[in-house]
Amino acid sequence: MITASKGFRVRRAAAVAVTTGAVLVTGALTAAPAQAVTVPTITAKSGFVMNGATGKALYAKAADTKRLTASTTKIMTAKVVLSQTNLNLDAKVTIQKAYSDYIIANNYASNAKLIVGDKVTVRQLLYGLMLPSGCDAAYALADKFGTGTTRAARVKNFIAKMNNKAKQLGMTNTHFDSFDGISKGSNYSTARDLTLLARSAMKSTTFKTVVKAKSYTAKTITKTGATRTMAPWTNTNTLLGWNGTLGVKTGSGTEAKYCLVFAATLNGKSVMGTVLTSSSAANRTTDVKKLINFGYAKIS
Repeated sequence: MITASKGFRVRRAAAVAVTTGAVLVTGALTAAPAQAVTVPTITAKSGFVMNGATGKALYAKAADTKRLTASTTKIMTAKVVLSQTNLNLDAKVTIQKAYSDYIIANNYASNAKLIVGDKVTVRQLLYGLMLPSGCDAAYALADKFGTGTTRAARVKNFIAKMNNKAKQLGMTNTHFDSFDGISKGSNYSTARDLTLLARSAMKSTTFKTVVKAKSYTAKTITKTGATRTMAPWTNTNTLLGWNGTLGVKTGSGTEAKYCLVFAATLNGKSVMGTVLTSSSAANRTTDVKKLINFGYAKIS
């Protein structure tokens, strides 16, 4: 009897302990619900953020409204170049007078200060394209990787490749009419589409290396065969390094205002997004910081 009684008391105590444990566990699960993350207000007319790892949308403001893209267009220029089969990044391209004339004709558009007659590698042109936002580098790449017997035909073919790539990536509200964002009246995209593009482009290690560089110094070959050390190209993206920011590309224009396609990774969380038509460079920076922080907070 004593043994049975002891056994009963032991079993009863264990049952109480289990019950208490269940209460404690339940309490732990229900006592502290996850706090809702406040959705930020941004000044940009369009904004979009996704989980970079999964592609899941985390934030959207007029994300599918077609807007001018300015130099964020150059992400697609780089994407098309890097999609070429058997690409040789060390292949040399001779800088033509047409490229510098183009810069002058477009009110001294942003450029990499490429010098006519110099031989520049494809890799260097990608840095010249993405860091100082060189429209001359964009022209050189379009001329090099477009197909045709004339420069005009090659450029037209390259832009067609940009549009084909947009279709392949599911950028349903996008059309390019230029290789650099200097619109001829039909160059547009959306915050969602440009983020899709960035996610695809950032899968290239070359692209990722280029866009996260704060500066780059190219050594080109002159007409006489000498080595020319170019003035350093500085990245127009001043957010690089802030809170894990890795890129991607700024854009600005009279009508496009201020744009930025961004990517950031911190503590294993990856976010990508776009803001289009911010009213100032300062507001663009504030908008993107808010969205990066919001994106991180939304990823559990």
